[in-house]
Amino acid sequence: MLKPSAAFMTLARPLTVSRWLFAVAGLIVLMVIVGGITRLTESGLSITSWKPISGTIPPLNDAQWRAEFDAYKRIPEYIQLNAGMTMAGFKAIFFWEYAHRLLGRIIGLAFALPLLYYAARRWIPRGYGWRLLALLALGATQAVIGWWMVSSGLSDRTDVSHVRLAVHLLTALTILAGLVWTALDLRALHYNPLAAPARLGGVAIVALVGLYLQLLYGAFTAGLDAGYAFSSWPMMGDKWYPAAAPMLPTALQNAVDNPIMVQFVHRWLAFVTAAGLVWLAARAVKAGSPRAGVAVILLVGLQISLGVATIVTGVAFPLAVAHQANAALLLIATVWAAHVVGERVAVLEAAR
Repeated sequence: MLKPSAAFMTLARPLTVSRWLFAVAGLIVLMVIVGGITRLTESGLSITSWKPISGTIPPLNDAQWRAEFDAYKRIPEYIQLNAGMTMAGFKAIFFWEYAHRLLGRIIGLAFALPLLYYAARRWIPRGYGWRLLALLALGATQAVIGWWMVSSGLSDRTDVSHVRLAVHLLTALTILAGLVWTALDLRALHYNPLAAPARLGGVAIVALVGLYLQLLYGAFTAGLDAGYAFSSWPMMGDKWYPAAAPMLPTALQNAVDNPIMVQFVHRWLAFVTAAGLVWLAARAVKAGSPRAGVAVILLVGLQISLGVATIVTGVAFPLAVAHQANAALLLIATVWAAHVVGERVAVLEAAR
């Protein structure tokens, strides 16, 4: 027998909170796009310090711009790769890193301030406050991870660690997934006060794990510039597997640090991941949501097409940005489909 939701007959406004979470999720998608542009333009090391409060204000006069540029001139990226860069060139890369950081601050405020307001008005349904606080804490951690990533490229390297880049991206996408899942739970609660939170079932776990592995290799591919290793498809050069390519001493090193192997894994893991996602899509259709299933299938096809196009064009800028943006949309669709399947599981468990 279904038990009444704890939000029933309270001041809670689950639909309002749900809409707010969807809006914040939209900002994170924008953040992923700007982050991709920042990486592709090699702008991420243009700001060499982390000032959470005062860093909100950009340089406002020539002296401040010279100070920022002088700080950039002291790091290996400038010394080894960009020596002779003009102030105009520096301002161009500074813009994208500044936009990325500013958007992060905006997202933090867009989440924290309404959360405080909704909590004060008692609009948050009982049982959901801990989720929202966990997402807030993860968002704060993400800011620290961002600086941890940037700091890896300020002393001994000319770029950031691709492993730290992967942690940064996957943390952002985990926040995105958590926002969407919670928003869907709250939306269901609005339309049915007896609705129980959706449960993450077996097929959804398999599909999401596969997708996260593919996203991990996507981040490795970006961080290592592995997309440039081979620009042919479906073969890598004239071979299906580039056995003659230089290899690192261990299998783990090759799987994580070798650009050629990383591109190889990213290419073919995509189809294994796609199979899991199509399986989840079929289950979502069976559970009564053909829109969620179709969205997953269409976005999977688009993502693979964008990936292939990105490779064969030598990582054309618009295609690479679209590939990263679509990855975020695919994650949202996957969470939607998983939630649809999970709602059915929750209903069956509650009825026992």
